[in-house]
Amino acid sequence: MSVTDASHIPVLIEEVLAALNVRQGESHVDGTYGAGGYSRALLNAGAIVHAFDRDPDAIEAGQVHVEASGGQLYLHPFCFSRMDEVLADAGADQVDGLTLDIGVSSMQLDQAERGFSFQKDGPLDMRMGQDGETAADYVNSVDETDLANVIFHYGDERRSRRIARAIVEARPITRTAELAAIVRKAVGHRAGAPKDPATRTFQAIRIHINRELGELEDGLRAAERVLKPGGRIAIVTFHSLEDRIVKRFLKERSGSMAGGSRHLPEQADNGPKPSFLKPAKPVKAGDKELGRNPRSRSATLRSAIRSDAPAWTDGANQMRGAA
Repeated sequence: MSVTDASHIPVLIEEVLAALNVRQGESHVDGTYGAGGYSRALLNAGAIVHAFDRDPDAIEAGQVHVEASGGQLYLHPFCFSRMDEVLADAGADQVDGLTLDIGVSSMQLDQAERGFSFQKDGPLDMRMGQDGETAADYVNSVDETDLANVIFHYGDERRSRRIARAIVEARPITRTAELAAIVRKAVGHRAGAPKDPATRTFQAIRIHINRELGELEDGLRAAERVLKPGGRIAIVTFHSLEDRIVKRFLKERSGSMAGGSRHLPEQADNGPKPSFLKPAKPVKAGDKELGRNPRSRSATLRSAIRSDAPAWTDGANQMRGAA
């Protein structure tokens, strides 16, 4: 299987492979399978790959790659936050490397019926796992203040109260085009302006209903548990909320934050030993990749190497409250 066969070119793939330093016969996790671009690259480098995706469409489409892999690719229909228990059941509880590409996939964005994008009108859905509460269910029932808070915190939208009020007044809302038009009208958007204000609101609602930030936090702790000493982790994020969580986790777990933040207590001498070595410097896309893949413009890669110290317990983790 060739990486060039992929319908989707994964962001920062060369940099991710360099950070993972894949060796023949190693076991690696692709926690966000999507269209399979990272998994194919890992397979091409000689790895045995355990891939995860909560989207049934991705799992179904990926079966052809599983069959073509000759027993080298295992595709698990679960959230990556459950990787430790799933891998243990599969007899592969310790792995040499792990990669995550956080956020919505291009495949999901391109399908109007999934409701992630307003570029084409579709049902207001946005569910990555295709189960549970839809975006329409949420916006048609949520309290106005709670909705404003979600749009503000997850969309970094200063006009969140105005937008939330307009959404509540326009209910019921069932289509992506409807919601986008409501947001634009609420903020006085002019056609032809460089950035559509609906983007922030769609991002915020999507993050909320899919519990994306909590999933990332849980996934990082699971990754810490499944990586062998010397194992490598590489994580690609696309906005500051995700990147802040990853940055804080790796700095905290590598001991780089002891006494370095007024928001955290001093690390006691008898506290947990660093479970990761000092993280590598963050990597952004170069001009070549920006030219061929506009999605990479907002991408940040962070990577680190697992130490031989035990994984921290949840009680030692201060990340959630400060993120």
